[in-house]
Amino acid sequence: MQRSKSDIWVGLFVLIGAAALLFLALQSANLLSLNFQPTYRLTAKFDNIGGLKPKAAVKSSGVVVGRVESIGFDDKTYQALVNLSMDSRYVFPRDSSLKILTSGLLGEQYIGIEAGADAKMLAPGDTVTNTQSAVVLENLISQFLFNKAADGPPAAGAGSKK
Repeated sequence: MQRSKSDIWVGLFVLIGAAALLFLALQSANLLSLNFQPTYRLTAKFDNIGGLKPKAAVKSSGVVVGRVESIGFDDKTYQALVNLSMDSRYVFPRDSSLKILTSGLLGEQYIGIEAGADAKMLAPGDTVTNTQSAVVLENLISQFLFNKAADGPPAAGAGSKK
């Protein structure tokens, strides 16, 4: 009887440890976010969202003020519609601008908010059109290569000194 009682405790301890590891893995991969703060919803229109994903952070001055709730496509304006879930304790002026930024050179993408100066604040359900699309690394590389090819090869003797 004593052996089976200790087996139950060991099994319970292993289950709690596995649940803690699963929780930590989901939290670090940004797949699980526990937020009990009240939120409000905004919609932003972007020409190109790059690799932005749902659950990505919305930051202002480096502070997380919300999350990307969902991403859709407007087939009338041919723009990406990004629904944001903002913490209700943070309010921003109506003329604020949103940018898609990248953490580091090849890191994950997030939305950055630059606060405007308008006296009126964004209200729940508002649509933000003052946006800047994502910088796509592949487009930058192709533009650089295209510009180098347009310059042509260097002239003969241009690199030699006499």
